[in-house]
Amino acid sequence: MKSIGGFYYVRCDEKEYECKARGSFRKKGSSPLVGDRVIFSVPEDDGFCAIEAILPRKNKLKRPALCNIDALVIVCSTVNPLPNFTVIDKMTAAAVNNHMEPIIVVSKNDIKNGDEVARIYRHAGLEVFQCAADGEDESDRLLALLQGKVTAFIGNSGVGKSTLLNRLFPGLSQQTGQISEKLGRGRHTTRVVELFALEGCYVADTPGFSTVDLQRYEMIDKNDLQHCFPEFEPYLGECMFTSCAHLCEKGCRVLEALADGEIEKTRHNSYVTMYNEVKDIKHWQLK
Repeated sequence: MKSIGGFYYVRCDEKEYECKARGSFRKKGSSPLVGDRVIFSVPEDDGFCAIEAILPRKNKLKRPALCNIDALVIVCSTVNPLPNFTVIDKMTAAAVNNHMEPIIVVSKNDIKNGDEVARIYRHAGLEVFQCAADGEDESDRLLALLQGKVTAFIGNSGVGKSTLLNRLFPGLSQQTGQISEKLGRGRHTTRVVELFALEGCYVADTPGFSTVDLQRYEMIDKNDLQHCFPEFEPYLGECMFTSCAHLCEKGCRVLEALADGEIEKTRHNSYVTMYNEVKDIKHWQLK
C-alpha cells in the first residue's frame, strides 16, 4: 500500500502489516513497489514481517513508482485551463500502452458546457464522464466503474482533480492528512506514493504525479504508437503500404477514415505530433 524508509506496508485480510524486503531483491536490482501483489511471511516472535516474493506485474510506471494499475483517470477542464488535446491524447496513449483503461473526466461543466470535448473522446471509443461542482454530474456512474480496480488520477494544475477526488471519496482527504501529519510534512511536499482502500476500490494518491512526468517517462515507440489509438484499429493492416505511418501516405486507410469523419482531427493531430517526437529515437532508448 505504501513504502517509507525501507519499510513496506502490505494489506491482507483487511489488516496492514509492516514489512521489510529480503536482501535478495536488492541483489537482483528489483524492489517492491506500491501496487505490487506479494507473498510475505509473519514471524512467530516480535520480528518484522518479510516480503518473500513479488508476483508478476501487468504494468509499471517509472514515475511515480507504481504498478498494477487498472485504470488511469485523466481529468481535463472546460475552462481555466482550457483542454489541451495533445496532452490528453498523450495520457490516453500512455494508458493504453501500459495496459491501463483510460478514462476521461471533463470537469467544470457548470462553468462551460463540455459536450464537445466529451463527444470527441466518446467517438474515439473511450469512457467519458462529465462532472460539475453544482452536483449535476456523472460522479456516481464514475464511482461505479472504478469498483474493484486500482486507479490513479492525473490532470494539470487547476483542472479540479482534488475536488473530484474529494467528491468521489469523502474519506480520502482525512486519510491523506493523517499520513502527512505522521511524516511531519505539508501535504504537497511529500513524495510518498500510497494506495488507499476506498469505497470498494483502491486509489493511488500520487503527490507530484503530473502530465509532465507521464510524457517524459512513458514515451512510446513509433511502431507501437498506432495501437495506442483505439479508433485506428479497424483500419490497421488495410493501408496500401505495409510500412504506412499514417501521416500523409497514399492509400492510407487511417487517413481515409479521418477524411470521412470516422477519426477525430484532434486525435490524428496528436498522433502526428507524438510520432514526430519519437521517430528518430531507437527502441532501446525508450526502455
